[in-house]
Amino acid sequence: MNTETAIVVVVALLVIGAVVMFMWRQRRSQNLRDRFGPEYDRTVGDRGSRSRAEAELHRREKRVDRLPIRPLQPDQRVQYTRKWNEQQARFVDEPSEAVVEADHLIEEVMRERGYPVTEFDQRAADVSVDHPRVVDNFRTAHEIAVRQERGEANTEDLRRAMICYRDLFRELVEDEMVPVAVRR
Repeated sequence: MNTETAIVVVVALLVIGAVVMFMWRQRRSQNLRDRFGPEYDRTVGDRGSRSRAEAELHRREKRVDRLPIRPLQPDQRVQYTRKWNEQQARFVDEPSEAVVEADHLIEEVMRERGYPVTEFDQRAADVSVDHPRVVDNFRTAHEIAVRQERGEANTEDLRRAMICYRDLFRELVEDEMVPVAVRR
């Protein structure tokens, strides 16, 4: 093989390698976008770049894969659903207290499922792995609950918080757990 042929072969291999790498990255990005939905875009905005956001989402997946997350037992589902229904009914007469208790109930269900209930941002990040479609509701409801504790939320805000908590509650209580290998 002469020098010119060798150069053409090397250049062709580099181009093919670059195309394969580009396609692999695009596919990986699309898989994360499909898996995380709106949380993908939110994380890209927060991190300032797609690569940093994708690295963060992968870190979340690895962290959650190591957690002892488990589904609730049928009797636990019944118990928590009863408690949730009580809070929804309480909302009519005591909206502020119902929202605070709903926040605590979500935390209790998360703890029972095996999620660490440390600081809120970490809880939201952990929830985003298995419940990416409702994690924004979790953030919204929690923010309203915090504002309510400072006396800054009105009844409409509290109603919105209860609706947001309800969506997350349903997913946490009804989740049958998807095996880790099937998640991706």
